[in-house]
Amino acid sequence: MLTLPNLLTLSRIVTVPVLVWLLWWPEWTAGYALAFGVYSLMGITDYFDGYLARAQGAVSKLGIFLDPIADKIMVAAVILVLTAKGVLTGPYVGELHVIAGLIILLREIAVSGLREFLGGIQVSVPVSKLAKWKTTFQILCLGALILGRAMPWWLVDVGGYVVNLPHTVGLTTLWAAAVLTLITGWDYLRVGLKHMD
Repeated sequence: MLTLPNLLTLSRIVTVPVLVWLLWWPEWTAGYALAFGVYSLMGITDYFDGYLARAQGAVSKLGIFLDPIADKIMVAAVILVLTAKGVLTGPYVGELHVIAGLIILLREIAVSGLREFLGGIQVSVPVSKLAKWKTTFQILCLGALILGRAMPWWLVDVGGYVVNLPHTVGLTTLWAAAVLTLITGWDYLRVGLKHMD
């Protein structure tokens, strides 16, 4: 059970409180720079735990169980803290960017419940390539939002608005992640509905 891939996955879970603590003060740019470093390491372990498990032939039931949970805990924690601290706001739509974060959280809860139901009737739903892209977009957009607070001086003019570049990229890709989240959530729901007769 305590293979290197599983330890990498567990490291993401136990590091979440550290990440949350660093994100708690949005005006603390050094804290957000540290948070960006921690978050980047967590994202790198997300790639390498799966890669190493396959390369070493060490894919385990524990790893299959923990990996998506680690992703969801990390993403949910960051979205909630950034929302609570007013970071998910920006030009054109203001606080409505929170809706994109809400879409992501609701989909993750719904799909987790659906997977639990399907698991109870012995139906497996493999992760699609689009769902992997969805996770990639989620990780990238949240990383960009954290980086924006770490570098408040990185400003550009966009259509008359002077905006922080990484922050704006983060908000844009957050909506892209939300759209992919809805599409992949619908794909899982279609599979689930076939088994609900």
